[in-house]
Amino acid sequence: MIDRDLVTRKMTLIAADLAPLESLASKDRESYLASPTDELVAERLLERMIGRMIDINFHLITEAGEAPPADYYESFTRLARVGVLEHDFAPRIAGSAGLRNRIVHEYDEIDPARVHEALQSAAQDILAHLRQIHDYVGRASRP
Repeated sequence: MIDRDLVTRKMTLIAADLAPLESLASKDRESYLASPTDELVAERLLERMIGRMIDINFHLITEAGEAPPADYYESFTRLARVGVLEHDFAPRIAGSAGLRNRIVHEYDEIDPARVHEALQSAAQDILAHLRQIHDYVGRASRP
């Protein structure tokens, strides 16, 4: 049974981080790269948001009676197989798992310009993920 409180809480936290992420994404490349603080904030926001999305993914997959995914990337692609995410969207958002891993595990090798590039689509993709999760949970809750 889907824990609606868990999913709602995680989604609310992700949504709260969207505004500051969108603000950073709207900065031009030079302004963003000139601010080490912006780089750190963007990385932390992405790490938190993607981590929470992965938590939701694992919960929905296991509650659908599936075995837990082998990795974070698969947690997104598997959601398409169980009818949560759109099939064409799942592989695109799954790339965020790799971004999260680079942020978490390779601090010295993160290219701030690539993070800025990722910000341009991340905000839209994260919002699309939230909408599709919301729609699925709504459908799953109906008798």
